[in-house]
Amino acid sequence: MDRRLSVAPMLDWTDRHCRYFLRGFAPHILLYTEMITASAILRGDAERLLEFDSAEHPVALQLGGCEPSYLEYAARMGAEFGYDEINLNCGCPSDKVKKGAFGACLMNEPSLVADCVAAMCEVVDVPVTVKMRIGTITGTARETAEPVQRFDEADYDSLCDFMVAIRAAGADCAIVHARKAVLGGLSPHENREIPPLRYDVVRRLKEDFPDMPMVLNGGLKRADQAIDVLDWVDGVMIGREAYHRPMVLAEIDAAMAAAAGESYQRPSVEAMLERMALYAEREMARGERLPAITRHLLGLVSHTHGAREYRRLLSEGAREREAGPELIRRAAELAA
Repeated sequence: MDRRLSVAPMLDWTDRHCRYFLRGFAPHILLYTEMITASAILRGDAERLLEFDSAEHPVALQLGGCEPSYLEYAARMGAEFGYDEINLNCGCPSDKVKKGAFGACLMNEPSLVADCVAAMCEVVDVPVTVKMRIGTITGTARETAEPVQRFDEADYDSLCDFMVAIRAAGADCAIVHARKAVLGGLSPHENREIPPLRYDVVRRLKEDFPDMPMVLNGGLKRADQAIDVLDWVDGVMIGREAYHRPMVLAEIDAAMAAAAGESYQRPSVEAMLERMALYAEREMARGERLPAITRHLLGLVSHTHGAREYRRLLSEGAREREAGPELIRRAAELAA
């Protein structure tokens, strides 16, 4: 598995249409689904929840949950559907996820997480990985304002305990968001901004666990940043920047190719939109709605002549009753 570049699982964003779109920027990036709860797969429409296009490979399924038996079932289903990796969410800080006793709050339950990882590893042959934070803190925004800025030896010991547990359970890789998660006091958006980035903590962790593949997540927005940190970590995971400015994936892929002495052909905006127009033709023939596809294309064009009209056409025009794939081709003309 090439983990040098991946796109983070993002709830309500990295659905199958988004992943198909992002695949066009780089052939080898590892894509992740939105978090899907194990209980939803167990009790719901697994076919609908797990569907993806073969062009998305390599693609990982991210699961949410804390019941080893549920996660075992969901992991097996994911592997049978053809996912290349099964990932356990131990990093999401939202209140909804916390109430379900999974996400970032699992950082405080290393033995339970180990049981979950072991159960999944037992039933699949593909890699099982964990997405995590560097720690958690609980309290209101006022109560956590000062301690969230600190990272002491007790914090690091807890982080190492968690790493030891998941490694012993069979986890193939740790994807580390280099911030603490504040549970109960900050919104998910605030949890991506207020806790300081601590790349130094992740670097120390990699030095202490050199045999554990490790991917860095959090705050990465430029190709030069990605290339710099790849000197000491096994991979980089790009989050919202990949959604709001997807061409960054091509920029990072090109920089990695250059560093390896390889050639790289950056995709054009026009080629990407034609690819998505053809995709929309196929998906709409299956009954999909055009806005479900075009909403993911808005970040492709920005800060250029015609960008505002491009976004307006895709966001408003796609909702018109007779709108079809030709709308995407019209948008490409604005972007030319």
